[in-house]
Amino acid sequence: MKPRLTAGFLPLVDCAPLVVAHELGFAEREGFQLDLVKQPSWSAIRDMLALGHIEAAHMLSPMPVAMSLGLGGLAARVDVLMVLSVNGNSMGVTPAIAERMRANGWSGAFNAPFETGKHLIEATGGEIRLGVPFPFSMHAELFHHWLGALGISAGEALDVRTIPPPRMADAIGAGEIDAFCVGEPWGSLAVETGVAELVLPGSAIWAFAPEKVLAVRHEWCEANPELTRGLMRAIHAASRWLGTPENRMMASELLARSDYLDLSDTIIDRALTWTIQPRPGQIGERVENFQRFHGGAATFPWRSQGAWIATHIAARAGIAREEALRVARACFRSDLYRANLTGTGADMPGASEKLEGALPRATPVASVRGEMILGPDAFFDGQVFDFGT
Repeated sequence: MKPRLTAGFLPLVDCAPLVVAHELGFAEREGFQLDLVKQPSWSAIRDMLALGHIEAAHMLSPMPVAMSLGLGGLAARVDVLMVLSVNGNSMGVTPAIAERMRANGWSGAFNAPFETGKHLIEATGGEIRLGVPFPFSMHAELFHHWLGALGISAGEALDVRTIPPPRMADAIGAGEIDAFCVGEPWGSLAVETGVAELVLPGSAIWAFAPEKVLAVRHEWCEANPELTRGLMRAIHAASRWLGTPENRMMASELLARSDYLDLSDTIIDRALTWTIQPRPGQIGERVENFQRFHGGAATFPWRSQGAWIATHIAARAGIAREEALRVARACFRSDLYRANLTGTGADMPGASEKLEGALPRATPVASVRGEMILGPDAFFDGQVFDFGT
């Protein structure tokens, strides 16, 4: 009898690698049965994983670092086996705020972080009730970085409120928040229902942000090396499948099912095709690398990305930076990625750490198979993160 492995997920487009691994048999080919359990919130995912009710989780990239540092509820040592998705978020505001921004001279350009940020600050007076799916999330980190680079102290300007992704459209429509940062398809649903306009993709702030990761408890990983290996290989195969443009229509149809997102595949398809509709009635705009599942080391768990996350968490939580860096670099298991994906055809970068934000354009780098293309991975303000300084 095949071993069973249960993974928790939230209904988002970026749960696609888990759905594809389950529905298309990639897990079975690796010798195990993958059971998927939909969860209502990120706190539920955290608790289910920490308590051992599930073996693996679709998880926000900062969550394993925060959990391993003992922050944000139940603590547990959590390993990031691989990245599930890069980018995929959008910033949205109420139609009233968008109208004030236009009245003050905002062009409405969807990929202009400096101009959009300036007009957002002017339209709100620098005070924003912001909805994010979880306090320890790339959504929050991107907003903090964006406003901070524009001279606004995020701690003073933002009234951050935690709202599960499927509730984001309802929250902004009910006047509970002024703005949000959320993953697809929930930003597009807010546009579709007329309660928000999207003003910026997350990729305009950081061009290669690790969004969701495949997370497991460290002790489970150590006790189940073969199942860990099979899980990683199945998810990598699913990610490669998702990276093929011809498969996007089937991916949208799978995700649209009631077991997963339970939404129209036409809304889901926007993220998969990188064609985002910022406001009702507008023609969709192409956003390069809006969301990526494969290619350019998209699934590789860079320890330097974990270090970037840890540095920001430590600064806000009052934790010693060196301790946070040590924990985060141990979370991002590039060693397991190299060991368990050997023989799958996966190309791997020659290093496990890099300068984050140093690639303004696609750049060839050394890799296991010879040469791979990385980037762009730039921050909009030109920051380069070196965890060693």
